[in-house]
Amino acid sequence: MLLSIAAILLGIVLLVFSADKFVEGAAVTSKHLGLPPLLVGMLVIGFGSSMPEMVISFLSAYGGSTGLALGNALGSNITNIALILGLTAIISPIAVGSTVIHRELPLMLVITAITAMLIYFDGKLDRIDGLLLVGVFLSVMCWSIYEGVVVKTDHLAEVVDQEYEERLPLKTAVIFLALGLLALVISSQILVWGGVEIAQALGVSDLIIGLTIVAIGTSLPELASAIAAVRKNEHDLALGNVIGSNIFNISIVIGIAAGVSPSDVHLEVMVRDLPVLGVMTVALFIMCWGFRGEGRINRLEGGVLLAGYIGYNVVLVMSAILE
Repeated sequence: MLLSIAAILLGIVLLVFSADKFVEGAAVTSKHLGLPPLLVGMLVIGFGSSMPEMVISFLSAYGGSTGLALGNALGSNITNIALILGLTAIISPIAVGSTVIHRELPLMLVITAITAMLIYFDGKLDRIDGLLLVGVFLSVMCWSIYEGVVVKTDHLAEVVDQEYEERLPLKTAVIFLALGLLALVISSQILVWGGVEIAQALGVSDLIIGLTIVAIGTSLPELASAIAAVRKNEHDLALGNVIGSNIFNISIVIGIAAGVSPSDVHLEVMVRDLPVLGVMTVALFIMCWGFRGEGRINRLEGGVLLAGYIGYNVVLVMSAILE
């Protein structure tokens, strides 16, 4: 048990470090190659932030731990909204200035609804579902590329241009990118092994481990970057990072798990986790949309999100005790 706990702690530390270097390397390399700042912000950073979830999803599903893979994806999205944005908004209220983020918000709602419908339809995630979700992901990528090339001015693009200026030589950025990816794979493998071992030792499902320990671990890079962004008054970068990560998690991450290892979906996911994610996603949309002006997540709303996250985890702990 001690070895498993040490593996999780080591995996999380390595994951946070490697994810940060991977995203920085990918963003700076993309800028060196002449990609528009908006495309870097929408696609490269969002995709890079979801790399931990994608790697863990693949490794878990390949190893037969489909509950861990699905729990990681759903738990990461809940953590991103309720813990990360909730805590960040308490520290500094988050204003929404980017028009692109306003377009991504309904997209996140729609993709979450599509994934939920596929699960509720037959209580399974099979390879057809996986292909559909991968198709959704590819559509999002095409849309992101179009927006990044066509839209010339946006607040998110300005923030990305300032944050990821070409402060690294191309060679260094490529090294960060390659070593970050390698470290991501290694740290994810360590984290998955530790999570599965603890689940077996405690007699709880790998779904619970995925929704809690692994979800928090894979979301730590987003938490660190979100807090750093709002401290620099770069609210759109913090929010765009979370929304982009959630879109990728709910499409490609779950699509990978379904494609690698089709399986039935736990009843708890349909009656507990998906409804919670749906409520959190709708709440974020309402807070950010700004029906009567600029969207904004204030401290009170951040407190509500954080309280919801704490309450959800209390339910998860109680579920684990009663198993």
